[in-house]
Amino acid sequence: MRILGLDLGSRTLGVAVSDISELIARPVETIRFEEDDYESCLEKLKTVLQEYQIKKAVLGLPRHMNGDIGIRGEISIHFKEQLEQLGIEVVLWDERLTTMAAQRILISADVSRKKRKQVIDQMAAVQILQSYLDSQK
Repeated sequence: MRILGLDLGSRTLGVAVSDISELIARPVETIRFEEDDYESCLEKLKTVLQEYQIKKAVLGLPRHMNGDIGIRGEISIHFKEQLEQLGIEVVLWDERLTTMAAQRILISADVSRKKRKQVIDQMAAVQILQSYLDSQK
């Protein structure tokens, strides 16, 4: 079984997937949608869920540095509920600093600023999923 990693933003959804052995996460795509149009985001995500036969997803939960859940966190919780209605088990995962870590990885790999902007959400999803996979060992 593969597990999906998701990094939800206001206009993008970074998507990553694990290998079959659930050891390694890799980027899949960035789903783009109109600002705060999570319904169309979910519709586009359904294709990925079917393609990889996903039954479980790890969704980044944005928190403030003090641990509080703000408006972005509330949106992620609602998105989790929508995924669960599709029969997907969803694990919320603390995503603090994942985008910064993904940015550092891309910079150290000498990826251009333009290319980084295109793949940063996917790489953040990889960071979320990989930290979850590592915690399960």
